[in-house]
Amino acid sequence: MKTFKKIIITVISIIAIILIAAATYIHFSTYQPSAAAQQAAKSSQVINKATVFKAKHNKMTVIFYTGAMVKPDSYSIWAKQVAQAGYTVKIVHFPLNMAFFNQNAADNLAGKNKNYVVGGHSLGGAMASRYAHNSHNKHLRGLFLLGAYADEKGRLDKTNLDVLSITATNDKVLNWKNYEVNKKYLPTNTKFASIKGGNHAGFGSYGKQKGDGNTTISNATQQKEVANLLIKWLDKVKK
Repeated sequence: MKTFKKIIITVISIIAIILIAAATYIHFSTYQPSAAAQQAAKSSQVINKATVFKAKHNKMTVIFYTGAMVKPDSYSIWAKQVAQAGYTVKIVHFPLNMAFFNQNAADNLAGKNKNYVVGGHSLGGAMASRYAHNSHNKHLRGLFLLGAYADEKGRLDKTNLDVLSITATNDKVLNWKNYEVNKKYLPTNTKFASIKGGNHAGFGSYGKQKGDGNTTISNATQQKEVANLLIKWLDKVKK
């Protein structure tokens, strides 16, 4: 019996060490917001586990799922610009900054009887599409994807949702083969846009991402293009 207890204690200790090591790795590998993003975030509030940029006269709510291991404030620059155009933006805070830990986070942020869209960057985009696929909320109006694609579990090809897909020409993190193949899971009316000279990390503002391509435009320029494309799309969705 003593031997059995020792084995159990040893196994539990090993599992605990592995979990602590994994959490530590994720913490120190997480991408941090740039100085410009931190400055933009000063106009936001943290409400209900989300960084919120409130529009003065809100036309519609935008709920955003972050990329894997990217801090929420990293998306503050374009989020602030979208809010200034009249759309409240809520950037979800996920456990360990991984969207798959809370795929249905948008349910707690949508509000009652209010139209909203959901979107995400990279892994966050895939999880946002899965949320949209499973949602029965009649106030969900659309989905937007930043350097991301819907998989079969997030297929929306049989829905009437408005969808916007934005990519960047120098994105070396996005699996382009899967992106092209998985277009079949999106509605036929999906709007596609490409940011020339931008890259994967440029959908946020957190510096260089491992394996990404180099940009030929500034981060500020890519942030502005993201904001402009989103605002133009949102203006059509809300009609």
